[in-house]
Amino acid sequence: MKDIHELEARLGYTFKDEKLLLRALTHRSYAHEHNERLEFLGDSVLNCVVGNALFLRDRHFTEGMLSRVRANLVCEKTLKGLAETISISDYLRLGEGEAKTGGAHRPSIMADAMEALFGAVFMESGFEAAQQVVLKLYEPILTELSPEQLGKDPKTRLQERLQGLHLERPLYTVLSVTGASHLQTFTCECRLAALNIVTTGEATSRRAAEQAAAALALDALEAHPEVQKHPKRH
Repeated sequence: MKDIHELEARLGYTFKDEKLLLRALTHRSYAHEHNERLEFLGDSVLNCVVGNALFLRDRHFTEGMLSRVRANLVCEKTLKGLAETISISDYLRLGEGEAKTGGAHRPSIMADAMEALFGAVFMESGFEAAQQVVLKLYEPILTELSPEQLGKDPKTRLQERLQGLHLERPLYTVLSVTGASHLQTFTCECRLAALNIVTTGEATSRRAAEQAAAALALDALEAHPEVQKHPKRH
């Protein structure tokens, strides 16, 4: 593991209790004392901080829009992106099997660790400190935020794009459900039959897995030669 102080510098917070930081980086495959409870706490803090930031940022956001934008900002894909900016994979503590199968770069594990870090900061220093950490990492995203970019979730944007192209709706299929009943991992497929596009997404809920698959399908759709003949109308 690299010097943990480098991670703290990127995070913008120095822990008084280093054991708390290490716990936030510990996957359940590594030790009995892992990060899942901190993840639960961090998820609540994250939703509150991002929700408040959106509420203060633009009075034109409706309740529905606020909910959609927040959902996109706290989703697994966004958290994975944040995790990559602070190189969290270099610091994750994983069991041997999980490490060998690329767990350090698995989106769900990276996203969960980010939430655990937020929870750890909150647990040690309270809401204001956690808010500062969250907002520091989210500043580039919030600065570029617009309703057009993040106002709708991937499934909605994909369906609207397909309708605009007069193509049939996507087909979502659950490929697998693994893990204990309270710690399940869903793998879902999104299929665009007309263009032979098939993508898969993985998350801790069916809905999130479908959203992840839809996001990849949307990227593949826009890159498809047939679709590039029909650019979006702004």
